[in-house]
Amino acid sequence: MAYKSNDLSVLAYANGFTLWHYTSIDTTAEIDSSGYFNEAADMVRVGDMILANTDTDGTPKAGIHLISSVAAGVVDVNDLTQVGVTDTD
Repeated sequence: MAYKSNDLSVLAYANGFTLWHYTSIDTTAEIDSSGYFNEAADMVRVGDMILANTDTDGTPKAGIHLISSVAAGVVDVNDLTQVGVTDTD
C-alpha cells in the first residue's frame, strides 16, 4: 500500500515538537522505509514522533517512530520501537 494523509493526525504540539498518530494496514517494514512519509515532508520535523498502529488488518503492531531526517522532500523515520510486545496472560 502507500501513505494516506487522512491517517496521520496531530495528537499534541508544544515547543516546536509534534506528536503524531498514524494508523495503517501497511506493515511496519513498509512504513519504516525511507520515503514512506514523503507527502508529509512539509508538516513533519526531525525529532517529531509518530505513535503508529501498523498492519491493522493482519498481525497488528503498535509503537513509536522517530523522524530522523527530512531533507529535499524525503522523510526518513527510525525503525518502530514496539510497545505491547509481551502479553503474559
